[in-house]
Amino acid sequence: MLFSIITATYNSQDFLQYALDSYAKQTHLEKELIIIDGASGDATLKLINDNKKMVGQFLSEKDKGIYDALNKGILLARGGIIGILHSDDFFADDTVLSAVNKIFEDDSSVAAVYGDLQYVDRNNPNRVIRNWISGIYYREKFKYGWMPPHPTLFIKKECFIKYGLYDLNYHSAADYDLILRFLFKNNLKTQYLPKILTKMRVGGLSNHSFQHRLKANKEDRVAMVANGLKFPLIVAILKPLRKLGQYWNKNY
Repeated sequence: MLFSIITATYNSQDFLQYALDSYAKQTHLEKELIIIDGASGDATLKLINDNKKMVGQFLSEKDKGIYDALNKGILLARGGIIGILHSDDFFADDTVLSAVNKIFEDDSSVAAVYGDLQYVDRNNPNRVIRNWISGIYYREKFKYGWMPPHPTLFIKKECFIKYGLYDLNYHSAADYDLILRFLFKNNLKTQYLPKILTKMRVGGLSNHSFQHRLKANKEDRVAMVANGLKFPLIVAILKPLRKLGQYWNKNY
């Protein structure tokens, strides 16, 4: 199956090459890379041009943020499977797309696949900060604050066409809203792949300050209500508490 991997960039010169190299090394050959740039002012555009042979589609213009960029990429995607590779992140090994593809090929009714996420030091990716071991999927887990890690989520494009794109009314919770809308509200058939799929450098949009986290938690509650998840205040408390064990579980 053809995978469309979308990378949103904005002044991403520091780590983008690392992300691109991890994409290029994937053993699954049916893939396209879509880069949506927010009119970067650093060396990002030069770096993209230097790697233009691996870039299937490229757009650079001012946007409304990362979710707006991802929406643009989804609309451009030619592949049947949509995956996200943030410019600071990288695939954990060369077989990630092959492993995900096998699940979709083995069961055509599967609409979404997710795996495990590993947080690493921003400047030393060999230093593990925490492991997000997602666990086997069942819908009821959302009621206890669970969610799959967004950077490891691969979804059929047809789902975006049917259920919509990222809602730009959210700032940091657009990914959570989309996951709830797809997996909880519309109960898409989802399968867990027990494997680290993506490594994320610490310091991203939703983790950089306590104040931002409070605002994100409020947005989470709005998304819960919008998607029919009951007792949002309780779930919003449980959601961050579930992450505490990830800091002690650094061995995979």
